[in-house]
This record gives sequence, C-alpha cells and structure tokens, in this order.
Amino acid sequence: MKQLALDIGLASDPTFANFFSGPNEAAVRHLELWAGNPLRSPVPTYLWGESASGKTHLLKAVAEALRAQGALSGWMDASMLEPPEFNEAWSVVILDDCHLYTAVQQRAAFNWFVNALSTDDGHPRWVLAAGDVPPADLPLREDLRTRLGWGHVFALQALSDPERRAVLRGEAEARGVFLSDEVMDFMLTRFSRDLGSLMQLLDKLDGYALQTKRAITVPLLKSMLESE
Repeated sequence: MKQLALDIGLASDPTFANFFSGPNEAAVRHLELWAGNPLRSPVPTYLWGESASGKTHLLKAVAEALRAQGALSGWMDASMLEPPEFNEAWSVVILDDCHLYTAVQQRAAFNWFVNALSTDDGHPRWVLAAGDVPPADLPLREDLRTRLGWGHVFALQALSDPERRAVLRGEAEARGVFLSDEVMDFMLTRFSRDLGSLMQLLDKLDGYALQTKRAITVPLLKSMLESE
C-alpha cells in the first residue's frame, strides 16, 4: 500500500465548534455549560447511542475545552488495560466505552467515580461517561451501573444523510477544498457511513489531492484507492 504523507491535510481535533449538533443540541448545550465552568457543583452525566452518534467526539471536546482553561481531565476508555489511580488534580473524570469495560476497568471506574464525588479537598469533580446502551442496560457491576445513571442521561442520535453531507462539506471548506455532490454520493454509497470513518476518508483524500496536485473528484478518489 502506498504510504501517504502524514503532515498534510490533518483532520481537525474534536471540539464543540466542529461538532454538528443536529438532533443532539440539548446534550451539546449541557456539556458546553458544564465544561465552561468546571468549578460549579457537578452532576454526573451519561451519554448513550450507537457508534456513529458522536459520543467520543463530545467527550474529547469537553476534555479540550477544559484543557484550554488549564484544567486536567482523567480519561479512561476500553483500550486502557491498566488505568491509572485517581488524581486529585483532575477537574473531571471521563469514562468512554463503558459497555466494553473489563473487570479491572470497572473497578478503576468505580474508584474514580467515588473519589470524584467525595474528594478530601471539598471540591467534587464532574463525572462524564458514555456507552452504547442506557445505564440500566450496561453489562457492568451493579454499583457502577447504578451510579452512571444517577445524574443527567442523554440519548444521542446518529446524523441523517443530509446532516452527514453538511458536516463533510463544512470540514472540506475548513481545509480549503471543495467536495462536489458527486464525490459525496460516492463516499456515502461505497464506504462506511460512520462519520468518523468518513472523516478519515476525507483526510486521506485531501492528502492524496495535495500530493498529486489535483482537485478532489470521483476519478481522483478511485485513483487513490487503486494506489493502496
């Protein structure tokens, strides 16, 4: 497979600004409010929805918003086989992929949750979590599952095709490139409709277009696929 250059056409980092709210506006506004004031009395928040609904993007957007304020975040997802101990310096505990947690990760998540809400310094931390199913349906230990459903719970919906197109076009315009309807039709009918996968495809396509000094067209996309 031909290796594409990694220093061109990089995808945008997940932020609130580059998240298309669509049917999830209430959840996004809630997260922006809490991320804007991490010192306020926190109420745990849980997001659930299918894999293409934007949960991880929003969790990372919260972490980025807090980082911009100089605040630290504790992060755990299913890929972290040995989670670290709770850190008093954290302003928020973020738990992604809760439905996939192993027994070790569940113990760590429970410890983080308890410590976040009952810290020695008298300043409770916000707990933000996400999974593919509602809290009550999570295949987790009972004490963790019930705690994840204590506070605000938002069901996220995946974007419709018109909304996916709007996001793709917006990301392309941010890169200074144009995506025609023909190219988007090809992307949406021949590849995964998951927005994250589509963004990765756009990233590679943008890099290939810069390498070959050609405009983004369906023939260019086919040429890129043939070169791999």
